[in-house]
Amino acid sequence: MRDLNMDLRVVRTKALIVDALTELIEEKGFESITVKDITTRANINRGTFYLHYQDKYDLMTKCQQEIMYNMASIVKKGVVNILAKGEPIPSTTPPFSFTISVFEYLHQHRRVMKAMLGTKGDPSFQTTLKNFMWKELFESHEDLLIKQGSLRVPVDYLSSYIASAHLGVIQQWLQDDGRESPSEMAEILSTMTINGPFFAAGLKN
Repeated sequence: MRDLNMDLRVVRTKALIVDALTELIEEKGFESITVKDITTRANINRGTFYLHYQDKYDLMTKCQQEIMYNMASIVKKGVVNILAKGEPIPSTTPPFSFTISVFEYLHQHRRVMKAMLGTKGDPSFQTTLKNFMWKELFESHEDLLIKQGSLRVPVDYLSSYIASAHLGVIQQWLQDDGRESPSEMAEILSTMTINGPFFAAGLKN
């Protein structure tokens, strides 16, 4: 029971620290934040903070790693299911079920995601997240969704286009405070991804 209580205290303390970080990013930007700012806002002492993190950069890195780990788990499960079925990518627009799950995760953590991906967050996270998205979707599986021999454009341009477009949609949704539901966003993203922007704009049947 003592171990369980200790684990719960650690979870609560880390949640307080992340909440404080999120609020401070919204207010003054990540670069202006100090450890003292975080501990004061979280109502903990500096010793408690340093039990878990080396500094604010270590805190930010671990927050980002946790986000990407959780998203990777969702994506990997979804891609494995698609590959297991051996079905071609549809020409219509029903969203992949794992896409809905990704947006549900983003919606659940939308405040911290909005802070980290916003103009006051960590600019390097956008690049890290784009690289992660491409790797998890198209490079981390033995039976890949995209075959090198099937490419019609250089892979670096394709990866940049897909990752940047997807991240841009996610950022816009977060900036709008999750106006559409995760299911609606999955449908919107699928329409643009599968059929292309010209189709989404009504310029192509």
